Amino acid sequence: MKNIKYQATNFFKSQGHARSGIKLIFKNERNFRIDLIVAIIVVILGFLFKISHTDWIAISLVISVVFVSETINSAIEALCDTVSLEYKVNIKYAKDVSAGAVLVSALVSVITGLIVFVPYVVELVKNITQ
Repeated sequence: MKNIKYQATNFFKSQGHARSGIKLIFKNERNFRIDLIVAIIVVILGFLFKISHTDWIAISLVISVVFVSETINSAIEALCDTVSLEYKVNIKYAKDVSAGAVLVSALVSVITGLIVFVPYVVELVKNITQ
């Protein structure tokens, strides 16, 4: 059953809630801001190296996965803290597992970034050294 207090009455109000959520996570979550800075750097590098269309798809997907996992992790942590601020093994489990999901997505994004960018860097170094 939905709480009427939080129910959007139309599409635009729903979008407003989503924008509010993005503002809140940007304001309150240091790791999200770090993720955003890294994503901006990766996008700039993508333009500088003129990566392929397929590479852009891969980079966009892993950036999105990191952002989504970070937001879900933050939501789980906030919900757990609402339930109880006392130590509870199940809350620790939920927080640790959601943080682990963020770590996995970050590692996959680093690996994907290396797969995408290393050939461009190697080519650049070859061109410079010739």
